[in-house]
Amino acid sequence: MEHKNTKQRYNLPDEVVFCKKCTISNQRPRITFDENGICSACNFAEFKKNKIDWTEREKELMALLDRFRRDDGRYDVVVPCSGGKDAAYIAHELKHKYGMNPLTVTWAPHLYTDIGFQNLHNMIRVGDLANILGTPPGKTHKKLTKLFFEILGDPFQPFIYGQANFPLQVAVQHQIPLIMYGENGEVEYGGDMKNAFKPTRDYKSDQKTHYFSGVGPEDLIKYGVSEKDLVPYMPPADDALDALKTEIHFYGYYKKWVPQENYYYCVENTGFQANPVRSEGTYSKYASLDDKIDGFHYYLAHIKFGLGRCTSDTAHEIRDGHITREEGVALVNKFDGEFPAKYFQTFLEYCDITEEYFWEVIDSWRAEHLWTRVDGEWKLRHKISDGKVSDQVA
Repeated sequence: MEHKNTKQRYNLPDEVVFCKKCTISNQRPRITFDENGICSACNFAEFKKNKIDWTEREKELMALLDRFRRDDGRYDVVVPCSGGKDAAYIAHELKHKYGMNPLTVTWAPHLYTDIGFQNLHNMIRVGDLANILGTPPGKTHKKLTKLFFEILGDPFQPFIYGQANFPLQVAVQHQIPLIMYGENGEVEYGGDMKNAFKPTRDYKSDQKTHYFSGVGPEDLIKYGVSEKDLVPYMPPADDALDALKTEIHFYGYYKKWVPQENYYYCVENTGFQANPVRSEGTYSKYASLDDKIDGFHYYLAHIKFGLGRCTSDTAHEIRDGHITREEGVALVNKFDGEFPAKYFQTFLEYCDITEEYFWEVIDSWRAEHLWTRVDGEWKLRHKISDGKVSDQVA
């Protein structure tokens, strides 16, 4: 299989540098580092701790909600929601603290896990939250999953389309102008900082770049996907969104965003349950639990960027003050890049591919400045260690 130029596609730097405060490296697309070797996400976390008056931000939130609040029983805010800890926290608080009437909107996972399906229904029943579940046609979704595994190195992309565009479709159908997402991932995890100090997301200019890796659903026609099959993945027409005066806001702009606190809130208020065992590739048990495909999204991030699920988890928990950098480094070196074996056969069957073909695709996405073979085994050229980059090979 032809080798993909991962470095060029994602504009990755030649030299691998790790943040001096957390565990992330400069190989995360769009992340920036300052002159002191600190990543943009860590600098933003410090800004949140020291510069933001959260009491004033809550006043901004209440003014926003008052602007969209309805008194006729109709839904007045769409909350895109899998049933996981983050969006369930948002929807529950909007309803039970701020008196809104939220409609949670779920784009179905590829293959529900038992715990994911249970948490969705606990959110509805225990959390007392209305929900619309959108499920795309099965054969089309499988076809797109295999396609994106090959052309983007991310089988999760069809889910990401729906996660972004299905709530817009529902907003237009139900004439609900306000959509409330959780955190701004670009600034919380490291990326383009141009919207760091704005409460809104520009779905017209940023969606394709920040969330779709430059490949929108409309681009799939050249891969033989029909316009009819793409309908579930497309956003509404711009004129429909403009007529509705749609606004997408980030709850994390108004409320201090701490994933661990969201978890505790949902255990108490929406019946959320964590996995009894840790997720493959990391040490955590309460995040990204819904889809049997999840592990391959994170595994391919490790292949393409040298940054796996554990790196993402530790970096955020270091910024939140839950663990030290030393602890984060130890966790990354123990768990990052662990192969998601539990659902491997399920993934092969879902995509209708062989194990041999799977590894051909995987190896085609290995960036040469990140990986090398040692005694027939792939090794990262660099690993995180006490704030420095250490070559694993001579």
